[in-house]
Amino acid sequence: MKKHYFWAIAFFYAVAVFYLAATTPISPHEAKSLFTNDSVVALLMKAGQGICDSFLGLRLFFIFAGFLSIVLFYQLSKKALTRPEDTYLATFVFMLLPGILTGTMLANIAIIVLPVVLLFVLMYEKGYFWILPLLMLILFFIHEASIIFFMAVLLYAVVHKDKRLAIVSSAFLLAFIYLAKGIGIGGRPSGHFVEIFGLYATLFSPFVFLYFFYALYRILLRGKKTLLWYISFTALAFSLLLSIRQKINITDFAPYMMIAVPLMVSVFTHSMRVRLPQFQKPYKTGAYFVIFTLILNALVIITHKISYYQTGMSDNHFAKRIYAPYDKVQELKAKGVTCYDPPRRSELYQFQYYNMPLCNKK
Repeated sequence: MKKHYFWAIAFFYAVAVFYLAATTPISPHEAKSLFTNDSVVALLMKAGQGICDSFLGLRLFFIFAGFLSIVLFYQLSKKALTRPEDTYLATFVFMLLPGILTGTMLANIAIIVLPVVLLFVLMYEKGYFWILPLLMLILFFIHEASIIFFMAVLLYAVVHKDKRLAIVSSAFLLAFIYLAKGIGIGGRPSGHFVEIFGLYATLFSPFVFLYFFYALYRILLRGKKTLLWYISFTALAFSLLLSIRQKINITDFAPYMMIAVPLMVSVFTHSMRVRLPQFQKPYKTGAYFVIFTLILNALVIITHKISYYQTGMSDNHFAKRIYAPYDKVQELKAKGVTCYDPPRRSELYQFQYYNMPLCNKK
């Protein structure tokens, strides 16, 4: 990808993110986080409200984290890939991943964890070991599922005989075990294994996830296993194993998997460039098709408000859980109604955010 194309796309991307964050009503997950706990997500949402009391204010710090993630990802890609055009391509793909686009415009823990993980890998690659324990400490406190990250780092350190990294990662891993933190493990074999593939297809887009899976597997067999690969592969492997017995939370694993885009681009460009020009056409056609689907997915997300109100299919629309409570509150306020009992418990906190209290306090 050429440099001027990338920066033009980045400009429109930033405009789209601010537009979506400012115009999309609060989601059920955001509302529940805001009113029911004192997590990092809730604290940042409340701090953002203090700066700007609007939908945009709620998501202000998450937008910043999302843009910071893109900058750090670009810097990391420069070290992982040899050609500038490959770096721009990898960053372009990363930006358009549905998980990144929606994660930047909505308040969630994954987009806060992501820049910390990217900075950790980048600092390790540059040899700045002194900052790594600090970044690990941040992850330890802000993300209950960061045990995945510490396990991946420990595996890498042991295999590559990095004693300092092994000691530090072991210390954090033992602290997790001692404090009984981390992902809850339980249940019995059920149907969540198939479900997890659907979630990842939504997170990456279907064709990107297929290539992500292939790239990690190919590197496992005969590629160079970097720290980036260990983190992504460990997160993928554990999520698949746990999904056999229980339903997993996608935000527990997403930040450690989406950073693998440079690996995907590296595998693709190497496979294409070792062939003569006349045999590269199928690879380029496949790449154009995947990029087209990514752009299409991004447009679906960006224009979701229009599609919700204009297509006449709002009852089956993926954004119904966001817009239906907002529209209902506007309707009730227009009629002078001062209280309402929503039919769904998941909507309680959205109505609370819109200053529409329950009629039945019990």
